[in-house]
Amino acid sequence: MKQEDSKKKDKRLYNKNFIQAWNNATNGILYSVNTQTNIRKQLILGAMVLVLSLFYDFSTVEFLCIVFAIFFVIFAEMVNTAIETVVDLYVDVYHPKAKIAKDVAAGAVVLAAINAVIVAYFLFFNETTIVISNSILSAMISSPKHLAFVAIILTVIVILTIKARGKKNEEKGGQTFLPSGSAILAFALLTAIWLNTNSPLIFCLSFALSLLVIGNKITDKKSLGEVLFGICIGTLIVLMVYGLTIFKI
Repeated sequence: MKQEDSKKKDKRLYNKNFIQAWNNATNGILYSVNTQTNIRKQLILGAMVLVLSLFYDFSTVEFLCIVFAIFFVIFAEMVNTAIETVVDLYVDVYHPKAKIAKDVAAGAVVLAAINAVIVAYFLFFNETTIVISNSILSAMISSPKHLAFVAIILTVIVILTIKARGKKNEEKGGQTFLPSGSAILAFALLTAIWLNTNSPLIFCLSFALSLLVIGNKITDKKSLGEVLFGICIGTLIVLMVYGLTIFKI
């Protein structure tokens, strides 16, 4: 009986085939996203950086540097999570060596984040890589300033409509997927600021404030999907207002 139990246990310790290995790896990624707030924030930051990169004339190598920096930070955070889980499995009380293991793992994440910041600085704020003359973005920036107010008013109307619809569904007892109103407004304002200022410092400060807003929402009651959807809606509303004016549709 003991021999049979040990064989069954051995089977659970190893992947039978590639499909099972793939599924286990996917479960690990999903677990990290669902349980680790830092990874959710890093995914949001990565998504924003990739969207922003669309407005730059990056070469293939430069774009690969961005992608590598994003994945490297998330990879380091996942390794940190794995190390913390193993340490907690074997150590139930405070131990100096357990602290060292966790601190070193956290340090790896910090180094990866510093690397990502350096990559972002040299690629996004290096003037030789910014090509916006004679482009749609250049036309957006030179558009009338009142468009920003029009876009924000429309954003507020959209938020109120979403909230009203969500409240109506709640009264009926149904559960609905509702984009975060705070994320919509925060990134609509961020996009408007981006299109109306040439200062990287102002944009970075505004971006940091937007991340604080959505970070609070994720840790509050909104899911990651609702926040990301809200970010997309807010950004697209402002871009559409400016785009429709440029093309005179």
